[in-house]
Amino acid sequence: MEQHGRGRAGRRERAAGQPGSPLAALFLVALLQAGAAWAADPSAHTTSAPAAAHAAADLDAAWRQRFARPQGPPPAPADNPMTPEKVALGRRLFADARLSGDGRRSCASCHDPQRSFTDGRARARSVSGPPLRRNTPDLWNLAWARTFFWDGRAPSIEAQAAMPIAEPGEMGGDWPTILRRLEADAGLRGEFRAAFPAEPAPTRAAVLAALASYVRSLVSPRTRFDAWVEGDRSALTSRELSGFRIFTGKGGCVLCHVGWRFTDDRFHDIGLPGSDAGRGAVAGGTPGLAAFKTPGLREAAHTAPYMHDGSLPTLAAVVRHYAGGLRARPSLAVHVDPKLRLDARERADLVAFLRTLSSDKGPARTRQAGPRR
Repeated sequence: MEQHGRGRAGRRERAAGQPGSPLAALFLVALLQAGAAWAADPSAHTTSAPAAAHAAADLDAAWRQRFARPQGPPPAPADNPMTPEKVALGRRLFADARLSGDGRRSCASCHDPQRSFTDGRARARSVSGPPLRRNTPDLWNLAWARTFFWDGRAPSIEAQAAMPIAEPGEMGGDWPTILRRLEADAGLRGEFRAAFPAEPAPTRAAVLAALASYVRSLVSPRTRFDAWVEGDRSALTSRELSGFRIFTGKGGCVLCHVGWRFTDDRFHDIGLPGSDAGRGAVAGGTPGLAAFKTPGLREAAHTAPYMHDGSLPTLAAVVRHYAGGLRARPSLAVHVDPKLRLDARERADLVAFLRTLSSDKGPARTRQAGPRR
């Protein structure tokens, strides 16, 4: 139910080995430097007010292109194309407690649609009561993700969906029992046949394919920030625009929270205390390097508390962490500046901008993308 160690030279080496385009990284750094320089002293870069306005417009145009939403439906793998029938079945199974061992917990028990697919807890609660290791991440926009869970141990949504179902501390289900329960439901059998005509009865693979299709259909709602990206200059207030300048300039937030989903899909040590090994404990990670996946920021105003351990209760607390509250150490992510400091006004403006990435009416406006019946 969930989502570097040798000084700066080692940090550069690790960053270079992570997925992503080097050209895209250089583009981001250039834009960030331009934004930071402009914010520090606009008059030093232009000789007239019209020239200043033109330069600012050019910078905004570059960022608008970088943050534009993709066109078309969410992507899906060739071996599990999205269909209206699969999405509908997956939505039903997502809320079906028969997938758990004791028949009392469903995927929605922790990924509550009314809480933006989180549970509002610092760490998810186990079936026996005590908290699990990590915070429950939201499920928005995962169709575009590359790996899943905070440590990236699942390579696909199908693989991710299987893990909590079988995990004793999470749902504690066993597949023979699950499939017997589902097979006994005549109405559900009909939904399976509609979604998977080649399957005579519910199967493990079909359950996971349907759940994955539903999750891929979850696309975060459009917000005022999207209106600004599309050219509505009045969509954001002056304070929110100031926060955006900090996000893309002085704060350097965009070096990890990039693109329309506001994530690089990489893994970083961001200076939190704790003993969780994160990516360093799974295949593909660097042993001893406690890195965690960069979460997307869409609908973040509705997904508190934050971080892999749920240790930061508000967006303001997250900003304070990065602006003087983190633990500086050799393994710290190369893009995280331990010397960053923001004054009260800058912190407030940055939080104001972050809130523009969330829907005004809250997560109850859950909607799906992709094919519909």
